[in-house]
Amino acid sequence: MGSSKKREFSPLTMAVLTVSDTRTEETDSSGKTLVDKLTEAGHILGEKVILHDNIYEIRAVVARWIADPAIKVVLITGGTGMTGRDVTPEAVAPLFDKEIVGFGELFRWLSYEEIKTSTIQSRAIGGLSGGTLIFCLPGSTGACRTAWDKILNDQFDSRHGPCNFVELLPRLQEK
Repeated sequence: MGSSKKREFSPLTMAVLTVSDTRTEETDSSGKTLVDKLTEAGHILGEKVILHDNIYEIRAVVARWIADPAIKVVLITGGTGMTGRDVTPEAVAPLFDKEIVGFGELFRWLSYEEIKTSTIQSRAIGGLSGGTLIFCLPGSTGACRTAWDKILNDQFDSRHGPCNFVELLPRLQEK
């Protein structure tokens, strides 16, 4: 930790969205992985939804979560590939006030260690909307595990230094 000041853990309320035309609550291993990871880390699940690959339904649910002051983080799995059905980035990016460019870059760099050049097919993105952090991840369980374990867990832990997203949350809407 880069600071000598002792930090306390601050749990965040998070929402999880699985985008898939085929997954059900029973077969949604990626969404379940994210729910398990966030609750094991001490965070709170605000809501979990599964939607078909529909740009307007995705945008509507994410916009509702952005408007909910309790939801601080939205984790989306699925729909970030390159096929015609993959519309998650197109649905969500217009809602961003700011893109967190480094998230997609770091995710693909880390994924390269696991899946080599296939990582160029990932359109994982992150951004900020109001006071809500939003991350769009690939639909594979392995990709969700990589994103959480190697990036997001530390950034959602208020004790992580030298900096983390939690300490920024109160200032995200400053003008």
